[in-house]
Amino acid sequence: MDMLTGFSVTIIVLAFLVLLTLFAGIKTVPQGYGYTVERFGRYTRTLTPGLNLIIPFIDTIGKRINVMEQVLDVPEQEVITRDNASVEADAVAFYQILNPASAAYQVANLEMAILNLTMTNIRSVMGSMDLDELLSNRDSINERLLRVVDLAVEPWGVKVTRIEIKDIRPPTDLVEAMGRQMKAEREKRAQILEAEGSKTAQILRSEGSKQSAILEAEGEREAAFREAEARERLAEAEANATRSVSLAIAEGDVAAINYFVAQKYTEAMASIGTAKNSKVVLMPMEASSLIGSLGGIGQIAREVFGSDGDAGATTQPRPSRSTPTVGARRPDSES
Repeated sequence: MDMLTGFSVTIIVLAFLVLLTLFAGIKTVPQGYGYTVERFGRYTRTLTPGLNLIIPFIDTIGKRINVMEQVLDVPEQEVITRDNASVEADAVAFYQILNPASAAYQVANLEMAILNLTMTNIRSVMGSMDLDELLSNRDSINERLLRVVDLAVEPWGVKVTRIEIKDIRPPTDLVEAMGRQMKAEREKRAQILEAEGSKTAQILRSEGSKQSAILEAEGEREAAFREAEARERLAEAEANATRSVSLAIAEGDVAAINYFVAQKYTEAMASIGTAKNSKVVLMPMEASSLIGSLGGIGQIAREVFGSDGDAGATTQPRPSRSTPTVGARRPDSES
């Protein structure tokens, strides 16, 4: 009975030791983490997420490193710019551990190291810029900070993925001065735009006047040309008419002579009658004997030019009243 009892105890102890050994040699690493393995205090390898086996009682877990991307809040700090303006700025940094062994054994207190490195470079980068440049070039500041800090933490197995300046706050009096400056600048731009608008309007009006004058001159030139052409055609028509009448007179055409003289006489009488400065029109004595005068002119033309051509024609009786002779002077006109 005592032997069975001792054997049972031995089995129980062996089973316990096996379970303890299995428990010490099997390690489960959660996703997003990396465990370093140390053998007698010396780093040997890194366990990846999942089920891993190590040598029990010889290998131990050294550091449990979070390899997920993490955010680091950079506290607010005062920065003196290149033009001696004091501003307060805070930022946020994102980083990820790519090499758990380097992050565990190359630097102590990794997070504090990244934080101080970021704050130092913020003061360095922002201090090398003017206030206006600082407020208007945040993207440039973020890019410079990311490049410098990422290069500095590379030996630690860390990758800085992003650094963002959250806020930049100048002093209150400086903000008010900037507001006045901005207002003055906007008023200046408004005045410049107004002056440029007036200048453009005057130029356009001048161009319009110039074009109008050119078109008016061209119109007057065209009108004068057409008027001269009309006068030329009228003179040509008058010359043709005179030539036709002269030819008719030369040929002894009495009807043409009568028509020409009557037309001119009638036009002259119409001009006298339609004059604006005449209320009473005094008709000359010859007007009442217009027909007789025409008949006399025709008789003279026949006597001068038609003596041969009209030899066989029947002699027309003279009018009963005397017709004034062409070119004869009136008795009452004598002095």
